[in-house]
Amino acid sequence: MPVRLAGVLAYFFLPAVVFLLLEPYKSNRFARFHALQSVGFFLVGIVIGAVLSVAGMLFGLIPALPLLFLSMLVGLAFAVVWMVLAVKALQGEMMKLPWLGEFAAMQSGDRLTA
Repeated sequence: MPVRLAGVLAYFFLPAVVFLLLEPYKSNRFARFHALQSVGFFLVGIVIGAVLSVAGMLFGLIPALPLLFLSMLVGLAFAVVWMVLAVKALQGEMMKLPWLGEFAAMQSGDRLTA
């Protein structure tokens, strides 16, 4: 499989985990970077979603229209960033997210900064 396609597929959670475990992808810097960044991005999304859910339960008695709007806005932002990352991987670029991208770059063997 071409490395750019592996980079795009890494932004789907299950292929990212597979790429981190199997050769030749786990030793390929490009595929490993995108897989690590994807897993980190997914985990951040889970944490933010959980925080918003807990906030929704805590404020359940109060009209939660602002919280609903915030949840929808955060979900939309995550979807847009996810698509941009996948397109950049398809173009052969290693677009680094703040903190997550730096961590993924260090773990994949890329010591250069963005």
